[in-house]
Amino acid sequence: MSMLFDDIVKKKYSCLSNSKIKNYQTFKDINLKEEILEIFNTLAEDSSWSFENLSRKETSYVSHGYHRYPAKFIPQLAKRCILSYSKENEIVCDPFMGCGTSLVEALVSERKAIGVDINPVAWLITMAKTTPIEPIRLKREVNSFLSDIYSYKSLKYNKTKPLIQIDIKPVTLENERIKYWFPQEDIRKDLGLILGRINKIEDENIKNFFLCAFSQILKNCSVWLMKSIKPTRDLKKKIVSPFQSFRKHINYMMKGNEELYRIMPKKVKENLKQFLIIEKGDARKLPIDSNTVSLIVTSPPYVTSYEYADLHQLTALWLQYTDDITDFREGFIGSIYKRDFLQDKIKSDIAEDIIIQLEKKSKRLSLAVNKYFLEMQQCFKEMFRVLKEGGKTCIVIGNTELKKVKILNAEVFVEIMLNLGYTVHKIIKRRIPSKILPSTRDSKTGRFTSNLKSDRVSYPYEYILVMEKP
Repeated sequence: MSMLFDDIVKKKYSCLSNSKIKNYQTFKDINLKEEILEIFNTLAEDSSWSFENLSRKETSYVSHGYHRYPAKFIPQLAKRCILSYSKENEIVCDPFMGCGTSLVEALVSERKAIGVDINPVAWLITMAKTTPIEPIRLKREVNSFLSDIYSYKSLKYNKTKPLIQIDIKPVTLENERIKYWFPQEDIRKDLGLILGRINKIEDENIKNFFLCAFSQILKNCSVWLMKSIKPTRDLKKKIVSPFQSFRKHINYMMKGNEELYRIMPKKVKENLKQFLIIEKGDARKLPIDSNTVSLIVTSPPYVTSYEYADLHQLTALWLQYTDDITDFREGFIGSIYKRDFLQDKIKSDIAEDIIIQLEKKSKRLSLAVNKYFLEMQQCFKEMFRVLKEGGKTCIVIGNTELKKVKILNAEVFVEIMLNLGYTVHKIIKRRIPSKILPSTRDSKTGRFTSNLKSDRVSYPYEYILVMEKP
């Protein structure tokens, strides 16, 4: 019989929510692995967390529609967690901030927000999304920008003389990977002109706003197959004009900024540096004092998180965050491209079983999964350090498969966290109606693939793990 978590605890598993329990290894008579597996097998879907009736406009309100991002959760989910488990002026942290959804919602809810991500593209998007700019000032900047671009283009391409001299140094990058994705020279020149004008902007907040818009249009202006999240070329694709695409998107972002500026609490807006910290960094080394965070709201990377590096390669190349995609992948959690290996032991029998099963199918993937769980274990240990007593995590994660082996991320995370000293406050199972995540996978490899080549749906459900520091 399926039940919600609270009913399961009342019926049988009261020990799982006992805040006096410090370490489950002291319970010799408990088969923690079997109890966790039984809980997840019994857990019913909580339809109140699916947000099925929300429109795209509602999930893209304020700055949430600035930039596409894989696996981002909807702002309404983050907001519900924040309002349920934190108070005004308390610290909300996202150690895998991605595109900053949790941080935006923390700020508009008058919480202090701290975000960290190893991905510089994530840092850029989050900086743009969390920083409201005075709308009239931003409009002047946009009008000046577009005027300069078209005047320069008129001078250089149409040989007509503008009223004033426009000093722009277009960016030219001799990178073969850029030529691979942008084979048309005129498209590269137009993008280089836009980027060159952005580089003239002195105000860092406005510059990040424009860079975010530039990053968003790159996929449209490349030969990247639009309906594919996996890097796939479409050499027959009709390329969108960079100027038209940029103008359209920057105007869309201006509307989002105006709404963000309007709803952001005055106290937060006028003291943003006191309310917001965003860093490029490792989730295993958070820039936070111990015992200070009230709530962590995050959606960690999946075991194939190195794919996210592939998905962001256009921005990483144009903004020169890297000139080698393999090196770029290496920093991501669980990356099979890392050259180091952790010698620690995973505090999860469920994880050990998964690794043994996977080793029979692929040693390479088995090592990657082992590394992934070990690195996530380090992250959970660091989260425990920064949480204050009674502080909670809301970890949004789904399960998947690799080589037809079930990768029970949620179950493994709960077991690891229990063995690190957390207690379970609540586990929520939610259906994903329209998550921005590849919806299909190849069951042989477990990697994202197109709808035509897939043979199963990826992540029809996911879990919210509400864990507490006793």
